[in-house]
Amino acid sequence: MLYEKIAKPLLFKMDPEKAHHLTIDGLKRAQRIPGLLAMLRASYESPAAPELRQTIWNITFPNPIGLAAGLDKNGEAAGAFSHMGFGFIEVGTVTPRPQPGNEQPRLFRLPEDEALINRMGFNNHGAEAMLSNLMSLGKRPIPIAVNIGKNKTTPNDEAVQDYRTCMRILYDVGDYFVVNISSPNTPNLRNLQHGDDLSVLLSGVIAERDQQAAERKAAPKPVLVKIAPDMSEEELAGCVQIIMSSGISGIIATNTTITRPNLRSKHREETGGLSGRPLNRLSVGVVRQVYRLTEGRIPIVASGGVFTGDDAYEMIRAGANLVEIYTGMIYQGPGVNRSINRRLLERLHQDGYEHISQAVGADA
Repeated sequence: MLYEKIAKPLLFKMDPEKAHHLTIDGLKRAQRIPGLLAMLRASYESPAAPELRQTIWNITFPNPIGLAAGLDKNGEAAGAFSHMGFGFIEVGTVTPRPQPGNEQPRLFRLPEDEALINRMGFNNHGAEAMLSNLMSLGKRPIPIAVNIGKNKTTPNDEAVQDYRTCMRILYDVGDYFVVNISSPNTPNLRNLQHGDDLSVLLSGVIAERDQQAAERKAAPKPVLVKIAPDMSEEELAGCVQIIMSSGISGIIATNTTITRPNLRSKHREETGGLSGRPLNRLSVGVVRQVYRLTEGRIPIVASGGVFTGDDAYEMIRAGANLVEIYTGMIYQGPGVNRSINRRLLERLHQDGYEHISQAVGADA
């Protein structure tokens, strides 16, 4: 009610990017005030339900709903987000060197469609800044993933070095890592999803991961790949085949789309990646395809147009082990986590499942 009646109307009167920075700055300050994190937890904590708790990659997720990358690009508010009912959060995308991103305006609300279009371009403060932010967190109540990318000025044939550099700098502060090769807002980045470019990139990232693990005499941390929703069936099959043979731990499906499915907003023709409700059907379809292509052998994290518990449950039945939200939280506020997880429990019980894992891939 507080978000819907007071915060959202005020934020939605502001420029979207200014509202974004105001929110992140506010949460960054709040997490430093004694007692504020406990207040966030009391207000937004999801039910502690054994039916929703999972251990994947030897990492425990209290519930399957996470925050997608893009909202907290520098890990500045990770402490606050970790106490808002999520089962995990993903920070980034981070690049080795700081970069300003694309020219403004670059973020647009499409309220009639409950969607966003962004062409941010990996604007971030760089890997060293994220390292400092995540090191300052102290004890973490939930897993934190680090989403890594390449700088805009780095050519594709040298991209692997950027991903390795991010991995090297941030290895100690990420519970797992996500290789972002699917943003539509960095020129030619999506070309890295195919063929030899993908093979070379993933082999380099895995080599760096294994080197960091060996130096610490510890088990290697999981590495996931985030893919686009706009590939053809043939392209997706080829991409998944390379991912499966590379030693990658999981797949995030999907990033934003460059398609514009039946939009009504005045901003519908803006260039950039579309997220929110219009992305949902496309993402569900990709999750289902990936589950079939992998035969359920590696975990899938679904992302795209999830607003309700029914949306999340459909993703899970399509093959997802975990589900991320972003635009749904912008439109519905932080209470969305609690409502999604409560509805998931209802749907599990209605279908006679004792644990969320039993529903994974039921419709695939």
